[in-house]
Amino acid sequence: MADGKGLTDRELRTWRTFLGVATVLNHRIEQQLKDTAGLSHPQYEVLARLSNAPDGELRMTELAGVALTSKSGLSYQITQLEKAGLVQRRPCDNDDRGIIAALTEAGWSKLRETAPAHVNLVRSTFVTPLTPDQFTHLTAALDTLGAHLGITPQTITALREPPPT
Repeated sequence: MADGKGLTDRELRTWRTFLGVATVLNHRIEQQLKDTAGLSHPQYEVLARLSNAPDGELRMTELAGVALTSKSGLSYQITQLEKAGLVQRRPCDNDDRGIIAALTEAGWSKLRETAPAHVNLVRSTFVTPLTPDQFTHLTAALDTLGAHLGITPQTITALREPPPT
């Protein structure tokens, strides 16, 4: 049904497969992080983004931009991470209204402990099932969709896995 009123059978199948794959991947990642680190996926993503920032810290507004979340959602995650001693907030030196979120030593340690298993799970569930050619095509397709949705190269760079240490 390519008449503008619905999706073709192929489009619908692809869309549903995409949703299913995303759901299963997110569930497996969420479960693994919970079981091995006591973290939610959004909490891990906050730690990972902070680890990619200079000195492991970012203004909350910048962090919300690269974390692809709302400011209120980010604030909730930061509060949980702060309670766990993994992140601390402090005022911005050059802006009285700005707040900096920074990894603590415990946060760096948690990330170093958690990242290898997380990377292994991502690799085993997302990378290795595909041939190199399939992965190249998937990358190109996702880059196109990301650009269409306004995901900038800066955001993509900030989504990298934390550096191993």
